[in-house]
Amino acid sequence: MLRISNHYVSRVVFVLLFVEVLILIGSAYAGAALRVYEDGKTTLPPGLDNFLVSAIAYAIAIVFSMSALGMYQLNLTEGLRNPFFQKLLPSFAMGFCILTLLFYVAPNLYFGRGIMLLVFMIGAGGIFVARTIFLKTSEARKFESRILFVGGGALANECRELANRDQVYHRYEIAGFIAMPSEESRVPASTLLEVRGGESLLTLARRHDVEEIVVSVENRRGGAFPIKELLECKLYGVKVIDAATFFERETSQIRVDSLQPSWLVFGGGFDQSFIRIFVKRTFDLVVSGTLLVVSLPVMFLTALAIFIEDRAPIFYQQERVGTNGETFKVLKFRSMYNDAEKGGKPQWAAQNDPRVTRVGNFIRKCRIDELPQILNVFKGEMSFVGPRPERPYFVEQLTEQVPYYNVRHSIKPGITGWAQVRYGYGASVDDAVQKLQYDLYYVKNNSLFLDLLILIDTLKVVMGSHGR
Repeated sequence: MLRISNHYVSRVVFVLLFVEVLILIGSAYAGAALRVYEDGKTTLPPGLDNFLVSAIAYAIAIVFSMSALGMYQLNLTEGLRNPFFQKLLPSFAMGFCILTLLFYVAPNLYFGRGIMLLVFMIGAGGIFVARTIFLKTSEARKFESRILFVGGGALANECRELANRDQVYHRYEIAGFIAMPSEESRVPASTLLEVRGGESLLTLARRHDVEEIVVSVENRRGGAFPIKELLECKLYGVKVIDAATFFERETSQIRVDSLQPSWLVFGGGFDQSFIRIFVKRTFDLVVSGTLLVVSLPVMFLTALAIFIEDRAPIFYQQERVGTNGETFKVLKFRSMYNDAEKGGKPQWAAQNDPRVTRVGNFIRKCRIDELPQILNVFKGEMSFVGPRPERPYFVEQLTEQVPYYNVRHSIKPGITGWAQVRYGYGASVDDAVQKLQYDLYYVKNNSLFLDLLILIDTLKVVMGSHGR
């Protein structure tokens, strides 16, 4: 895995993305060359003197569309049929729409209908070939990593289950587990490694061709914990990480049940510098302003539909908890009936909530109900990307029941967030814990790069009508 702005990115996906960008840029030049050859000319037509910029714009539009449709959330067991027929062709159709809008705004980038048809045909074929080669390579076990776990208890068994699941980005081959005398074994006996007399941990790792050691011991106190041997392994090129980092890397979450406070204190991340705050605020204003202009017709039609179905009010304000625990009024399109909480007691919102109107059901699925929160962003009460703000009633409960819940209030809440695109609806304390683990990951690793990824994932959720 690579780390880009604190966010873990699969090396496989990074390489695949890089190759496909080159294929798309190459397909633009190939299409233009074929078109020029057909016309019997030796130079590019007028208007194509800045063709490299046009080719890059085309590649970005297609890659953005493929990302929005989930083509870089790889599933190696899917095969080619699903991504090619259900995702690739719609991705190029979406890319065509984006390019049409781009050419309208910047006509100097337009490179002609004849060239565009050839470019799209060559590009789609090149992507199909690249994905075919990628899948064949992955079947040859080229992307497996051999790992060894220090520990054999409950935490180690959880790590084993995580490593053995059908990996989206890469696979693991578990060399084995080294049992610790301080904990009861919970892993299969056949996976426990025998340490030969006088054999060091480094020698054992080399004997089993181990690339990485994961320390999955719940209690590291006592003389039995091999801290010096782990240091030796790290000094001689074997990567050593702890279970918390392993979970963070593989699930994009920060586990709260086995988290040590020292890991949060001494670990990296949690960037709240002036530069980060300035960049994020600028990002919020640019994205929110653009979205406001683009969505004005949609917002007008939504307001009209709400009034026709259930009359006024069109909007509703609700108290939410924001940065540093301060409350504010969040603005949304009303998606529930006027008497949704007759008793006055707050209730969890459910996925098929009977209190939701027909219009409300649609705008919640498409997240149109969140659009008025753009005004909260302009006021500085919210960010465009961040943990979703909760009501004070639920915050009070969750703070008592869920460890580290208040950490999510160290940054501004958002219209969309990492938990919303990764988990979906939350209607219980257990759901709140799962979403908190995603929120903690965002608070720790937030960056402009991660914000852009969340925006792309949000578009995918809206188009697929999933999540919340």
